[in-house]
Amino acid sequence: MNLLALLSTLLFSFHRLATSKPVQGILKNKVSGETNFHQDDIVYKRRTQRSAMSCSGNCYWPRSEDGLVKIPVNISPEFSVEHKDVIIKAMEEFVSLTCIRFIKHTVEYDYINIVPGDRCWSYFGKIGGRQQLSLLKHGCIYKGLIQHELNHALGFLHEQTRSDRDNYVKINLEYVAKGEWGNFEKGNTTNLDLPYDYDSVMHYGAYDFSNTAGKPTIIPIPNGSVPIGQRIGLSNLDVKKINKLYSCNDCSTVLRNPSGHFCSYNYPHSYPRNITCLWLIQTLQGKVFLSFHILDLQSSPNCSSDYIRIYDGSSRKSRILLDKCCGAGQLPAVVASENTMLIEFVSDENETATGFMASYTHVKCGGTFTNTSGTITTPNFPKKYPPNQTCLWIISAPPGNEISLTMISFELEDIDGCRYDRLLLYDGSQSSSPLIGTFCGKMKIPPYTSTGNFLRIEFHTDFAFQLSGFKMDYSIK
Repeated sequence: MNLLALLSTLLFSFHRLATSKPVQGILKNKVSGETNFHQDDIVYKRRTQRSAMSCSGNCYWPRSEDGLVKIPVNISPEFSVEHKDVIIKAMEEFVSLTCIRFIKHTVEYDYINIVPGDRCWSYFGKIGGRQQLSLLKHGCIYKGLIQHELNHALGFLHEQTRSDRDNYVKINLEYVAKGEWGNFEKGNTTNLDLPYDYDSVMHYGAYDFSNTAGKPTIIPIPNGSVPIGQRIGLSNLDVKKINKLYSCNDCSTVLRNPSGHFCSYNYPHSYPRNITCLWLIQTLQGKVFLSFHILDLQSSPNCSSDYIRIYDGSSRKSRILLDKCCGAGQLPAVVASENTMLIEFVSDENETATGFMASYTHVKCGGTFTNTSGTITTPNFPKKYPPNQTCLWIISAPPGNEISLTMISFELEDIDGCRYDRLLLYDGSQSSSPLIGTFCGKMKIPPYTSTGNFLRIEFHTDFAFQLSGFKMDYSIK
């Protein structure tokens, strides 16, 4: 089993544990009124609401005149600060990629009340008035699980409920207790004319509700090895479904492969006017490393017209790695502090250009430094650095500034002319920038001042002979 499948399975196991409490106790103690508990974690206020994306319309949250769907939310004070932070970050991803805006509840009549409960569940769609969304403190406080329940509140059922699901999955009811068969019920859904999504945060896992060890209840067809049941976060098609259902601007993309390429809308032809596009990169491990290969945007003072901006996280509230950039030429490479990066592209009503082309991958360690001074060290310094590492640091200074670099301590493996463990310094942010030098052993590295406003630092190790590594200081002047 690959790492993605393993992590998805573990997260889904948490979800199954959190949604496996006796239904009758939940209905009696937590849910009032005329209800119908469906597919383990969904509550219907009225039995007529049985089809995702095909209700009469009043189960969807209304759009404002500005095109936004504003949903008041109250988060119970019973959650810890850490749990609230996870919940807020899960909601921010909707805000970044769709026209959904979760706002703090004040006096609004219709709102979602997120409370700690003894399982994970949500009402289906908007029911009117206060509607509860329950999150088990020690089982549901994960981004993908929270987004799963929020999607129910937006009006989405489980992916394998789709009316066309038999073309994509086989349901093995022989491994499901008869009392649980309703969890695999097929719905009369419209499907929004979008493809079936094995990667959806709304899809059951392969072994969900199985009463026989090692026997799956859901098998993807024709390829049974396709992973299902991830709870990492919204998939690209999850985002497209939300945007289509709520008539949002559909220029948001989720990129979750270990590496890949993407480009501006309509590239290499001119991009549209008055457009805002976002790409959310989520690698399963390491830190996102982004490189731009082509840049051709309308130029304007302070990039006030068309621009690219890069965030160190999944929302516009995250730290800015690279502020507004425009014109033609080459953008610096950037490294996120974690496995998530958000790229924003905006154009105005004036002239356009061909746009950009970029690629991404991940590195095990590194980062982008923008402070006026700082220190960079190998992992575990001054203890031995780990084997089989690739680390990448970018130091970014404002245009017109220079970067001074001073090595404080340096000790790497010294075999075959830096063939194995090595440090590479570049006068710029790209691997094609002028190479300052390749260093290993106990070489004396003199202080260096960049000729421009970027420096690139690469560190590579193999499987043998780890030493203390290095420590260097930098300052921007």
